[in-house]
Amino acid sequence: MTAPQQPEKPSEPAQEPPTMAMLAEGYAAKAGLHRTHDGRIDVLRSAGGVQGIAESIVPGLVFLVAFTITRDLTPSLVAALASAAVFTVVRLIQRRPLTQALAGVVGVGISAWLANTTGKAEDFYLPGFITNAAYILAMVVSIAIKWPVAGLLFGFIRNEGLHWRKDAARVRAYRLGTWIIVAVLVLRLVVQVPLYLMGEDGLNALATTRLIMGAPLYILGVWIAWLLTRPVQAAEDVQPSKPSSSGA
Repeated sequence: MTAPQQPEKPSEPAQEPPTMAMLAEGYAAKAGLHRTHDGRIDVLRSAGGVQGIAESIVPGLVFLVAFTITRDLTPSLVAALASAAVFTVVRLIQRRPLTQALAGVVGVGISAWLANTTGKAEDFYLPGFITNAAYILAMVVSIAIKWPVAGLLFGFIRNEGLHWRKDAARVRAYRLGTWIIVAVLVLRLVVQVPLYLMGEDGLNALATTRLIMGAPLYILGVWIAWLLTRPVQAAEDVQPSKPSSSGA
């Protein structure tokens, strides 16, 4: 006797390719932007919180202090790498996501490798210039193709999704917000590149401006961009209702 044939399982429907809205929402989530309970942007948390800001500042500060004291590149680079690794261990103990800490370790590692390879302490800061320039290029392109980055980031925080793209005024607002962030990144290069070109003579000033123009300036730029891109309420939403007159 032949065994009864098993009924064929229905084939699973093919997954649809992600839409632009899905990609934009994912980009906003990966960018780490957060909002408060009342729908406003949580700038401090979006910058990684106090711990995240420390993770971005401390390795560079440790490198500067160590090199200023020892004038020896190798121990200064090791100290910077060790400080970045400490933050990763702290996140492991806290059982928090490691993405930001690991990215910091990789970034410091690349900077340390480059400075050690060239033998120039100022090259520790060179990868930051390259990253900065890449962000500028990406944001300018997003403005040119009418998909400004500020709209992709802020639109989902404000529950606008991608509907803002159908409103010319909102597109202009988000283009302006993106230009604000671009201005912050350009300002970094304008101030810091000349200090880098001074070599070791400009190292202290370069490291100091890198700290000041890092997370603090980024937070300020995002906050200004958020304020400038706020939707304008319709007139009927902002005008107080007139009390009805009682009949005689």
